[in-house]
Amino acid sequence: MRSPAAWLRGVRHPEAFHGDGVDRNYFEGWYNKLVSADRAQRWAVIPGIFKGPDASAEAFVQVLDGLEGRSWYHRFDAQDFHADASRFSVRIGPNTFDATGVTLDLPQLRGRLDYTTPLVPWPVTATAPGIMGWYGLVPFMECFHGIVSFGHTLAGTLEVEGAPVSFDGGRGYIEKDWGQAFPAGYVWMASNHTDADPEASLIASVAIIPWLRRSFRGSIIGFRHGGRLYRWTTYNRSRETRLQVDDTHVRWTVEGPDGVLELDAERVRGGLLHAPLRTAMHQRVEETLDARIRFRHVSSDGRVLLEGVAECAGLEVFGDTERLLALSR
Repeated sequence: MRSPAAWLRGVRHPEAFHGDGVDRNYFEGWYNKLVSADRAQRWAVIPGIFKGPDASAEAFVQVLDGLEGRSWYHRFDAQDFHADASRFSVRIGPNTFDATGVTLDLPQLRGRLDYTTPLVPWPVTATAPGIMGWYGLVPFMECFHGIVSFGHTLAGTLEVEGAPVSFDGGRGYIEKDWGQAFPAGYVWMASNHTDADPEASLIASVAIIPWLRRSFRGSIIGFRHGGRLYRWTTYNRSRETRLQVDDTHVRWTVEGPDGVLELDAERVRGGLLHAPLRTAMHQRVEETLDARIRFRHVSSDGRVLLEGVAECAGLEVFGDTERLLALSR
């Protein structure tokens, strides 16, 4: 069981490891997106730890080839997992991930990439510790989420299946999840590749949230552009005026204190990633890094602040989407 001091430290540092003192029914993973400058290489590398209900545990590093839709799950002994509880620093065997860069020694990817610009996290305050707002202070949430970096620049070379590839001038992105299990149904999308603003970064998620023996539909959207973070969330009382999911698109419109945001994401077949249920890591989530998201952000006074297409987008649609769409907020 986590101590009160460990819980408070975790609230202040969503990027850090939250699993100290938890020996069962727990997972934590860091999603690292690596895209070359020419966008010809699109990879996601996810280190993490899973602890089952019987106190069994395994570490892992998942790899997703975002263009080809291939994926790999590399198991490690739990003793090979080391992570810092006060900052972003993870090591699994010879693979390391921290605020300075990533070192990989995997069959698909080997080498070192440095981050040449600082990480840009979602702001943390006393009443809103990151992307989850005040929900991040609720200890019984099924799944917690954090944004470690909206975007940063890459430098270095990786051996991609044995061939050297330069990632100089490429772009990275890091987010994370931790808790008991992924939601029973959710939609997630993220991209920091848009020609309308090269520094822009979008993260959007809507999910089934268990709450006091009931469930509601909770959503979080952060759109960082022009040096400012715009937010549409359940906790800031933004509301959805449209949420449609079919076999080819996710169409989502929200309005709130930061105006109106229209999203139209193309669904593209991707690779299967393992995700945590309460009993085991199961291969069940299809994800791509080849989706396209059309967006339009209009201010409260009717001005178009940014409009265009986000490329190299991650997109997941999982689980009981009918229930998700039927739930009230």
